Amino acid sequence: QVQLAESGGGSVQAGGSLRLTCVTSGYGGINLMGWFRQAPGKEREGVAAIYPISPRGGNTYYADSVKGRFIISRDNANTMYLQLNSLKAEDTAMYTCASGLWREGTWSEAKNYKSWGQGTQVTVSL
Repeated sequence: QVQLAESGGGSVQAGGSLRLTCVTSGYGGINLMGWFRQAPGKEREGVAAIYPISPRGGNTYYADSVKGRFIISRDNANTMYLQLNSLKAEDTAMYTCASGLWREGTWSEAKNYKSWGQGTQVTVSL
């Protein structure tokens, strides 16, 4: 069982930056890690992901809404980051990291993720 814990959220003005961290523990035979977000009244959406999870790194995937502004990365087997740049008010949401096995569909489909963190709030003001 994999446990995930996020940190790094906060309040920032539009145009600012934040870096979110996701620390994992346990073993789960995963090949996919990603970040999701959910704003009040909206559906959860995939923000970014890394696949496959290997010592040589992996390919990165982004939602169109964050491409060119957010950067997903890993520095070892246990820690993943999401660098949020040029933040907009519409980026305000609860950000959650997740891990799992990509077996079907797209990287952003929740069914490919079996372990989820508790989330960290990002609030962007104008």
